[in-house]
Amino acid sequence: MSKVSSPPIPPQATFSSLAAKACGLLAVFTLVTGVVYPLLVTGIAQAAFRDRANGSLIVEGGKLRGSRLIGQPFESPKNFWGRLSATSPSPYNAASSSGSNLGPTNEALTKAAKTRIDALRAADPGNDAPVPVDLVTASASGLDPHISPAAAEYQIRRVARARGIPEERVRALVREFTEGRTLGVLGEPTVNVLLLNLALDREM
Repeated sequence: MSKVSSPPIPPQATFSSLAAKACGLLAVFTLVTGVVYPLLVTGIAQAAFRDRANGSLIVEGGKLRGSRLIGQPFESPKNFWGRLSATSPSPYNAASSSGSNLGPTNEALTKAAKTRIDALRAADPGNDAPVPVDLVTASASGLDPHISPAAAEYQIRRVARARGIPEERVRALVREFTEGRTLGVLGEPTVNVLLLNLALDREM
């Protein structure tokens, strides 16, 4: 029995058909993934997590004071100081998150730590307590807004003296702004430097 062969499909017609389907799929996926999905996710984020979705910004008196998630370079002795930042071209540059990439045996790291220790000692003469390591080293991101409770405790006397308020009041604020471990077991307790300094400003 002889087979009946179908007529060949013209090459031009095959290419045109495939191109039309490809363009159609491109349009559909562009619409879904480039327009619908982003709008849907943005809408859910704004409805359910508005503060976080907008950067956890802190606004007081109509003035933007910063973000809970990004450190700031506090220099006044009246303020608690945060971790060092190795971002470029300036510290705490959120557009250029990075660490120093210096190993523990690198002389540059040792020199930077010694300079920081000298600055801490000069700002608080007579404070011979060990300097917590997070006050003399940069974080991996360069944007860490937190310090350890030990780093905050080290600075209490200086801040209280500079602001003319009792040490116990400053210590109480440190406790108030100490954040515990995530789920009670993950990580270590931390103190948000910006929130603490803003609370101190309200005390004045």
